[in-house]
Amino acid sequence: MQKKIIILIIGVVIVGVGFFVARNENKPIEAQNTNNQTTKSQKELPMSTAKISAEKIEVVHFHATQQCWSCITVGEYALKTIKEKFPEEYTSGSIVFRDINGELPENKDMVVKYQARGSALFVNAITAGKDNIEEDVTVWRLVSNENQFISYFQDKLNKLLGK
Repeated sequence: MQKKIIILIIGVVIVGVGFFVARNENKPIEAQNTNNQTTKSQKELPMSTAKISAEKIEVVHFHATQQCWSCITVGEYALKTIKEKFPEEYTSGSIVFRDINGELPENKDMVVKYQARGSALFVNAITAGKDNIEEDVTVWRLVSNENQFISYFQDKLNKLLGK
């Protein structure tokens, strides 16, 4: 019995350390965009609160070959929001949705550009030809409520479009 408890405690500690390391590794201070120009991190320039007028918005859903329900749903809700709430922008290409399997070798450049790790949803608001890439982690909290997800994501895209 004591052996099982000790093994359980060791397992919990290992998982906790793994999450702590993974979380801290995913906080870059600066990221390189495709033009080799330095962009500010989310902490320094929070795109979600800035009212910018993006020329183009790229919404990129990264996932693995095998996806869980949440991973699939985040991509579906993001695309649904774009198609239903921004049909003109979607048709004209001013809002683009990309569904990227990060495990495939042909997608390596996109994974590097966005610094994607695992399943993630990124929004790139391109202004003056410069990338402003931000990972949206809020969508994971809203994945179980489609209406809240769509409302939140629509608001975010409206702000980026300067609406």
